[in-house]
This record gives sequence, structure tokens and C-alpha cells, in this order.
Amino acid sequence: MKIVFASRCQQGLRDENQDRTGAELDERKACFVVCDGVAGLPGGEMAAQLVRDTLLSQLQANADFTPEITRQAIEQCRLALHEAQGKNPKFSRMSTTLAALFIDREKQRAWWAHAGDSRVYHFRRGVLHEVTRDHSLAQQLKEAGYENTGINSNLLYNALGAEPSRLVSFSQEMALEDGDAFLVCTDGFWLNLTSDEMEQALRMVNACEEWLALMEQAVSRNVKKDNLSALAVWIGEPEEATLLYSLADSARFLPPRF
Repeated sequence: MKIVFASRCQQGLRDENQDRTGAELDERKACFVVCDGVAGLPGGEMAAQLVRDTLLSQLQANADFTPEITRQAIEQCRLALHEAQGKNPKFSRMSTTLAALFIDREKQRAWWAHAGDSRVYHFRRGVLHEVTRDHSLAQQLKEAGYENTGINSNLLYNALGAEPSRLVSFSQEMALEDGDAFLVCTDGFWLNLTSDEMEQALRMVNACEEWLALMEQAVSRNVKKDNLSALAVWIGEPEEATLLYSLADSARFLPPRF
């Protein structure tokens, strides 16, 4: 199974960049992760780096690769973070979001996990297929029917290291298709892009790096107040899948021939 990816992690107008990205890729498995230290609390960058490093090292050390193994690895991240919090009272509340995509290359299956408002997007045949649900007050109000409330989107009810401790959300396992594309990103990235813009960019490019660069360029039109971090992942040949989809879509609107 062919997998290619591209990554970005850059600082916006904030004093520091508390985002961390990481990838682990071998012949059997792949993991792509972003972490965003929760703002307003000391040690956010430490929490993000600790969780990223612990998750990737746990997966490297384990010969098996299943959803249960990844659950255990994330639990080890939580324990490592709790231990670090206890060593320094200054950082006793440090916490981080998490979004992680896991791919079993042998079985050609994928699943993902997230906590907070970092997201995993899945595109199939050039269109958005699924996206994670934010663990935030803004998301809850939106689902309750309240739009444009002005609520700070950074008000989270779940993050690794936060109290009370909550379970990380896991997706179901999914069979991969040639042409699947994923975006794993922090809120600084997705807040400045619509899903339509992500889809449009995907249909315009021939390489994973080009897709991420085009989305990054769209974000750059706005003032980048927040840090900007993302991993783009392509399975097989998305450029061919999106081309076939676009041609089929266009054919429906062509006038009939007599």
C-alpha cells in the first residue's frame, strides 16, 4: 500500500508554538499525530511534546498493531503526562489536545483517535467523508442549534492531562480505498478553512505536498493568529480518484447527444 505524507508546523502571532506533529511509518503500520498544548496554562508545549513522543515510542516498541494496542499507547501517554505533572507544581495542569491517525498497511485498514479540538478529516473520491467531533463548548452549542454564539472555541471539555479525566474518542476501523486522503490538524489550521476549500484544493493538485501547500496558502490569506500545524496523508493515488470523480460528475451535466 502506497502512503505519502506532508507536514507543516509553524508559529502564528503567538509568543510560542505549542503545537507538535509527528509520524511513524514502516512496512506494516503508520501513525500520524498532532498535539496542541492547551493555551492559558503553563507547560502546554511540554505536554504536547511528551504525548507525541510517548505515543510514537510506544508504537515503535510494540510488535502488534491493533486498535486496542493504540488505546493502550494513548493510556501510556496519559500516565506519562500525569507523572510529569506531579514532578513540578508549576506544570500540574498542563494539558494537550490530540489527533492521531493509525493505518494497518497489511490489512489496509485505518482508525483514528482524538481529544479536544484537533481534528482528523477523511476524504474519499475527492469529497469529505468523515470528520471528528470537537470536544468543545462551541461544538456542543452548535449541535444544540445555537449558531454564532461568540463562544470562545478554545473552551474544551476534554484534553489529555485535563481534569476531570475523560476517555479519548476512537473511530471504528475502516477499510481503506485507493485514493483516500486524510488531514490531521490543529484548530489553527481548520478554523481558517472550510471543508469545501479543502475538497477544492484536493481536486486541483497532483501531489500530497501540493495539497497541503495549497491549503496553507488559503490559510495565509487570513491573519494567522494561532499556530498552524497539519499532516496531509495520501493513500494510493488520490489525484486519479478525484479526476475520475470529477469527470463522472461533469458528465452528468453534459447535454445529451443525438
